[in-house]
Amino acid sequence: MANAKKSGLGGLGGNGGGLGALFDSQGLDTTIATNDSVRDLAVDKIVANPFQPRHVFDQDALQDLAASIKENGVLQPVIVRHNPKDNAQYELLAGERRWRASQLAGMTEVPAIVRKLDDDQMLQAAILENLQREDLTPLEEAQAYRDMMDALKLTQEQVAKRLGKARSAVANFLRLLNLPDEVKDLLNAGELSMGQARTLLGLRNKRRIVPVAKRAIAEGMTVRQLEQLVNKLNEQSDPTSKGADEPSAYLKATTAALEDKFGTKVNVTRNRKGAGKIEIAYLSDDDLNRIFDVLGISFDED
Repeated sequence: MANAKKSGLGGLGGNGGGLGALFDSQGLDTTIATNDSVRDLAVDKIVANPFQPRHVFDQDALQDLAASIKENGVLQPVIVRHNPKDNAQYELLAGERRWRASQLAGMTEVPAIVRKLDDDQMLQAAILENLQREDLTPLEEAQAYRDMMDALKLTQEQVAKRLGKARSAVANFLRLLNLPDEVKDLLNAGELSMGQARTLLGLRNKRRIVPVAKRAIAEGMTVRQLEQLVNKLNEQSDPTSKGADEPSAYLKATTAALEDKFGTKVNVTRNRKGAGKIEIAYLSDDDLNRIFDVLGISFDED
């Protein structure tokens, strides 16, 4: 299992300046390299990665790991950096479960490797480590992609390239963040599948998402059956009639569709008269040209 998990992180660092250069091709929890120095650090001198998006840990799994550590010790060092605000403290990059379980086991020290990392590298590493969890939910994966985009100023396409995924796959996960909170809870609880959640986003009247989600669960609908219901409801809907989509829900859905299309952040606003504007963010001249390509716009050079 350990080897499989490490292999899953191989290549996630992107080019030479990314995580691959920091932790070699084996990923975050790499075996000790010849130039690595392992030292014992006091557990109370280590704090969690401040950029770690994960805050909830399976307590039963931690107890099992603590029991193993009591019996065998910590077999793999954690990876840390010096706390920029307090050089006597350390911040975790990888191995938070081992660190937490060591405290439960009553350990006063853990083996550690100290690396020099900046905040961007800490953030990216935390998100990538989070993405390797076996119990990662679709919404947690979606939030990890959004965190990468916002914190590192990346487009969907750039995130996909760094992670070795198709841009469409990243876009499909990000769309889940537009679901109502009640439906997000159903998805996290495993009562709805990702395919069902994506289908619900196709409803034109966004106020119908929650009741249709509950109906799909109650009737045990397959994704195909739910698609048929959504299509039927959309045919019955008149988006111009009174009581149709609320403006905020409509704009949210429109924004999500445009972000899927352009692979970057889009802002859609409108006033009470229905007029508005669409703002498409770009990160560089090359990114702007990519957007022009999506729009089918070309310029003749004189």
